[in-house]
Amino acid sequence: MHSIAVLTSGGDAPGMNAAIRAVVRAGIYNGCKVYGVYQGFEGLIAGQIKEMSLGSVADIIHRGGTILRTSRSRAFMTPEGRSRAKENLEQAGINNLVVIGGNGSLQGALELSRLGINTIGIPATIDNDVVYTRSIGFDSAVNTALDAINRIRDTASSHGRVFIIQVMGRRCGELALFAGVAGGAESILIPEVEPDFDQITRKIENGLQRGKLHSILVAAEGAYPVMDLKTVIEERTGQDTRVTILGHVQRGGTPTAVDRIMASCMGKAAVDCILEGKVNMMISGMEEKTHAIPLGEVVKGTRTPELNILEIARILSI
Repeated sequence: MHSIAVLTSGGDAPGMNAAIRAVVRAGIYNGCKVYGVYQGFEGLIAGQIKEMSLGSVADIIHRGGTILRTSRSRAFMTPEGRSRAKENLEQAGINNLVVIGGNGSLQGALELSRLGINTIGIPATIDNDVVYTRSIGFDSAVNTALDAINRIRDTASSHGRVFIIQVMGRRCGELALFAGVAGGAESILIPEVEPDFDQITRKIENGLQRGKLHSILVAAEGAYPVMDLKTVIEERTGQDTRVTILGHVQRGGTPTAVDRIMASCMGKAAVDCILEGKVNMMISGMEEKTHAIPLGEVVKGTRTPELNILEIARILSI
């Protein structure tokens, strides 16, 4: 009989619960024992492992966050911590581990695989910075940011202001790109591209000349300091400029149908991989289509943003 443990690690993302549910129920359906690890790798080191049942994951598909909770574990970054994690899995009779999280979590899964633990990774991060896949939580975060943009546009129009909306994405601008295009932003700033202040200023001034009451700029948190950007815009245009930092509100809330479906498919695919003897893989996918990619290839990769989206935004925001 296969035994499978599942944990969530790093930043939470809407849809993680749907993925947990899929792993637990697909595993039980196929005659496996399934265990939940609480508090991520930190909990694995502490032995916080509990057998899951069908009822353990009832009524969670619609919930944000993660019922297994999560953490960022410094102890797991040490050889001693990883050895302890391996020992706890072996003592519990668990021979397979499903790790749900972003790049750091997938790196952790790879490290355990090097110690002989069979691992499967499921990408889940609102930054969408894992290579070869769309990540669980990204669609939900885009829609959360889009809702905020729509609301801020109302007050921006009422007061005739420029608004800078900062979204998450320290090193990856995907969230800013998609939310900015969907929200009709005049300018989008991402870490991968140097900001063009002349172009930003020109778009604001062109809008004023044709009677536009507001301007919306969307900036990834790693692109440029937003308070400095506010100063630049006010000095160049004379327009009252306000900053809204969305922060962790983007991580919470009910996952979209897209994220629920993708998480469900990825969770089942992770169990299928284990049953087929495919280990040390990451489940890659887009909505309901999935396939497995070696973890070693994933952690070496660097996500390239879809810059064609930035070009579309530039053209449509003239």
